[in-house]
Amino acid sequence: MIREAHKKGAKIVLIQELFEGKYLCQSQRMDLSRHAKPYKGNPTIIRMQKLAKELHVVIPVSFLEEANNAHYNSVAVIDAGGTDLGLYRKSHIPDAPGYQEKFYFNPGDTGFKVFKTKYAAIGVGICWDQWFPECARALNSDLDVVTKDSREHWKRVMQGHAGANLVPLVTSNRIGKETAQTQHGKSTITFFGNSLIAGPTGEIVKLANDKDEDVLVAEFDLDEIKSTRHGWGLFRDRRPDLYKVLLTLDGEGSA
Repeated sequence: MIREAHKKGAKIVLIQELFEGKYLCQSQRMDLSRHAKPYKGNPTIIRMQKLAKELHVVIPVSFLEEANNAHYNSVAVIDAGGTDLGLYRKSHIPDAPGYQEKFYFNPGDTGFKVFKTKYAAIGVGICWDQWFPECARALNSDLDVVTKDSREHWKRVMQGHAGANLVPLVTSNRIGKETAQTQHGKSTITFFGNSLIAGPTGEIVKLANDKDEDVLVAEFDLDEIKSTRHGWGLFRDRRPDLYKVLLTLDGEGSA
């Protein structure tokens, strides 16, 4: 599918979170952590580096990372030409029925990062990260119970991130059902797909459905978008001195 995207003209290709296998966090199973591999020398990353070099595309590579006694839900960003630009570790770790990630992952310690690729500067947010406006804004300077379909809410949040920051946004999601045996019986998640590309005013440019694998491609004039963003003054008129309350958990404590 990366090759298919390349044939359609894609320069930056986003694949799903933990795409190497099924989503492992429906249940709490110690044996599943054995799939974790270190960042350096990771065979999946190496394979994607070769592919990035061959096709001259940028590939953010999601993987289950083992770092000594810690485990992270991580992304390595591979530049066109195959260079590894660095690592981002998922910051917000959910804990809900079907999404028991706190059992598997430590909270990321990299902070929010922007990677200067050949084609554009890109920020990375992984799954639950995407729901937090602080993540989207920091990069610019689907968590729910199993039985609830949050796709429309999620799409609006993604569109809001794009529009509020005047940047294109690309997000990739799984499709289909995955069943796991948990300590309370069987758990099944139906992933709602709807991978999308949003433009800088929040408009949906390309949208996949909830059943089929798909390759979405869109092209943006980043210079024009930059000019528009500057013209709007959204970053010029920010007041960071008034936002210190956001650094507290309860909205009242000191920063």
